Amino acid sequence: MGRVILSDGVYLAMGLGALGAAVVPRLVFKRPLSMPIVFLAAGALVAVLPLPVPTVDPVRDRLWVEHATELCVIVSLMGAGLALNRPFGRRAWAGPWRLLGISLPLTIAGTALLAALLLDWPPALALLVAAVLAPTDPVLAAEVRVGEPTDAEDDEDEVRFALTAEAGLNDGLAFPFVLAALALATAAGDGWSGEWIGRWLLVDVLFKIAAGVAVGFVAGRLLGRMFFRAQANALRLSEHMEGFVALGATFLAYGAAELLHGYGFLAVFVTACTIRAAERSHGYHRVLHEFTEQIERLLTVCLLFLLGGFLVTDGLPALTWQGALVAVLLVLVVRPVAGLLGLLGFAAGPREKTVTAFFGIRGIGSLFYLAYALGHGTSLVADEARQLWAVVAFAVLISVVLHGVAATPVIRRLDRLRRTSPAPP
Repeated sequence: MGRVILSDGVYLAMGLGALGAAVVPRLVFKRPLSMPIVFLAAGALVAVLPLPVPTVDPVRDRLWVEHATELCVIVSLMGAGLALNRPFGRRAWAGPWRLLGISLPLTIAGTALLAALLLDWPPALALLVAAVLAPTDPVLAAEVRVGEPTDAEDDEDEVRFALTAEAGLNDGLAFPFVLAALALATAAGDGWSGEWIGRWLLVDVLFKIAAGVAVGFVAGRLLGRMFFRAQANALRLSEHMEGFVALGATFLAYGAAELLHGYGFLAVFVTACTIRAAERSHGYHRVLHEFTEQIERLLTVCLLFLLGGFLVTDGLPALTWQGALVAVLLVLVVRPVAGLLGLLGFAAGPREKTVTAFFGIRGIGSLFYLAYALGHGTSLVADEARQLWAVVAFAVLISVVLHGVAATPVIRRLDRLRRTSPAPP
């Protein structure tokens, strides 16, 4: 009987969650509130009430957490790539390149230093938590990401474009730093060694990035040709307007890249951008994007609900004040400063640079990286794993609340100022 009640409770929660995923975004639209805040709070509330809804322990349920967050990330990467209207290029993408090439390493270095000083963690552990918290995730604040695909290439403001493109690429480019932490832990334990650096640069940086990009480009070109130019009508899928094809493209690119030992996250995002470039103005892109957005929203709602429950039952009780301070300083100091340093000399106004630097949102990607790292080569005992989960989950909580509350008023004011008095370059 207990198992029946538990199952019924899960179905009830899933039904309410799915309906909420459709209703809540419209209720909070243009308000200083976001859907992620609502479902985080709902998960926390349900966890403290005597209701037959299970909670997730990410240490015990690590494999489940890894694959659930992995699925959410790759679906969101496909949606992000399809939404970008601006053609790929060195100058057109100057903002994201600066955030990735300068701000990302600075954020990792700053966070690792904080973890070493405040938490007294060894180098490998400090680097791991810094790499895990490095990716940004505008999925959790819809106001600061690019909307649906349009015909115009220049209708994206620099803030939304930079944050969306950064998130699309840094979900893959943070992976080398996670693997660096694992390699350092294997080579030196609690100490330091440089023996791993050569192989890391050659394999984990150069080869895996190149393989991920190559797979994404080839997959995108082949799929783009099939979708829009295939001779057979049955293969020219743009004629049939079926959105679930986006999942096929996502899984194909990700699986191929991972089998070839490349970064699947990069492959998915590059595939999406390449498909978009195949026929940029076609309405099929909107169909594909809308489908991925709906799947992404359902997955995000589920994961944030469970995260809220974990925070009140295990996450916050295991959090030390030092770990909380690391998370707060990351969100309020390290990322904004690193973002501004990366955008120095960039052809955008000071308002745009400040907002872009501030909205370095932490989210589902961080949860995936930590679950992955704890299952691939680390020798952390349960207490250390729980401390890591507490710090990372608290950082996501701060980011969801702070950026979720600030996104609507800040972006609306920025849009209003841009229309009335554009900022000088």
